[in-house]
Amino acid sequence: MIFTNVKRVVIKIGSALLIERGASTIRSNWMRAICENVATLKKNRLDVVIVSSGAIGIGRDVLSLTSTNLKLEEKQAAAAAGQIRLAHAWQESLAAHKISVAQILLTPSDTEERRKHLNARNTIESLLELNAVPIINENDTVATEEIRFGDNDRLAARVSQMIGADLLILLSDIDGLYSADPKKFSDASFIPEVFELTEKIFAMAGEASPGNSSGGMVTKLAAAEIAMRAGCQVIIADGRAEHSLFKIGKENRFTRFLPIDTPSNARKRWIAASVSHAGAIFIDSGAEHALKSGSSLLPAGVISIKGNFDRGDTVTICDESGHRLGCGISAYSAKDTSLILGQKSCEIENLLGYRGRDEIIHRDNLVLDEKNF
Repeated sequence: MIFTNVKRVVIKIGSALLIERGASTIRSNWMRAICENVATLKKNRLDVVIVSSGAIGIGRDVLSLTSTNLKLEEKQAAAAAGQIRLAHAWQESLAAHKISVAQILLTPSDTEERRKHLNARNTIESLLELNAVPIINENDTVATEEIRFGDNDRLAARVSQMIGADLLILLSDIDGLYSADPKKFSDASFIPEVFELTEKIFAMAGEASPGNSSGGMVTKLAAAEIAMRAGCQVIIADGRAEHSLFKIGKENRFTRFLPIDTPSNARKRWIAASVSHAGAIFIDSGAEHALKSGSSLLPAGVISIKGNFDRGDTVTICDESGHRLGCGISAYSAKDTSLILGQKSCEIENLLGYRGRDEIIHRDNLVLDEKNF
């Protein structure tokens, strides 16, 4: 069972699966079946995020755009018109299972620029805590050809990396990776498992098929590389049939890409590898003991700060004598930290005028130097 020991899954659904071939309408029965599968996952206490393509394909029909080669501004207009209908279709299908949905549109900078990354991550985390299913797509209405993701495979991988997902499922019109394009080479052999993405593996990828799809095996391998480095397992599977999620590994074979590490360890390695630190936070002995026991850094344990850091910046953590203990991502700017240091978390809203996080640095965003253990 592919969902064994999985707590958080990202499911990427491409246009070729979602939209009727030769038309620009949603495959309603297929979507309802997928939503039944999602509802079952939710009942089993899994966090589920859906990365859904299809807005441009649907919008083409809405705006009567018949050309097979749309200009950038026409694609953006189609995305604006189609995204409304796409989100509504997901909302209706999941509402049948009493599941709330929320639409999130992202650009590359939202996943790569630190502060935007933090905001997007916190939004998705909050939605998952509220038991909603985020429906994510690229913000095609504002992304230019030069900076856009270009396909939702890589967007799904970035989202998986951002939220520490255990599993990324790329549903496709092919059941996995082959040694060559099976549509062109009848002797192409199926690759059930990949432990490392080598040049030889990348050479097996073919081009995207014509039609609604903008990706191809090459973009799926690029996505797998991002996710694997983030500690996330990746599965490429055939999603054309109804209830395809639960057919993976039973009726349908698939290709599994094994992660290099756990999501938590991968994130902590990324934090520890940060070369430039924007400031420093000095803590008392009680907070130092709490951090070494695996706790987050609360305002009450902070005695002073140094530097002019912003929310989302990486800062050094030091003890009272200035000895470095580790580093972490601050949930508050230097200005706000100076107002709440030494105070209880319940006082944050009164002191700042808004309700922020209880922790200055959450334990998931904190790395202690090994020599301090």
